[in-house]
Amino acid sequence: MQDRAAIVSQLLSRPASSEALADPNRLILASLIAGRFLGEGALDASLGLDQKNLDDLWSSYFRGRKLELPDQATDELLERQDLAKLLLSYRACRFASEIWLAAITAQACAGKRHLWRDLGLASRAELSALLFNAFPEFAKQNTGDMRWKKFLYRLYCISEGIYVCPSPSCAECGDRDRCFAPETD
Repeated sequence: MQDRAAIVSQLLSRPASSEALADPNRLILASLIAGRFLGEGALDASLGLDQKNLDDLWSSYFRGRKLELPDQATDELLERQDLAKLLLSYRACRFASEIWLAAITAQACAGKRHLWRDLGLASRAELSALLFNAFPEFAKQNTGDMRWKKFLYRLYCISEGIYVCPSPSCAECGDRDRCFAPETD
């Protein structure tokens, strides 16, 4: 079995469009795909994208044979489109990947763990890089270093005037001990 670093390296060695080669999110997308390939995260094989966007991602960013990503059932998330729309309102407007990452991130919010884990990323630092690259004005608002999924839901609820917010619950979280311990990854 391959490890994440080998899969990421293989993906990044593939030909890509000039826009994709200039996009700092290409590395994050490679890590996200590697995580899904290894069965990590809460996404399905489509990564939360429709077929056209998934095909565009592969043909622009990682040309060649698509990796066979394992599929899994994902929970329906009623606010999914609203979360993606919120992220897009903070879009850097530099790369097409920002549109994909808004949809992917919104879908990953259906998972029950930290957002970086639900995305299948290697670390919270990768998620922070994704958010600062693709949605910088959103990320800059997180001045208290709140967990990203909780912060996204907080802004979503404020934007919708919701006072009882459906943000992730610590009581249900399998990573509760990590939230109240020093950050190590």
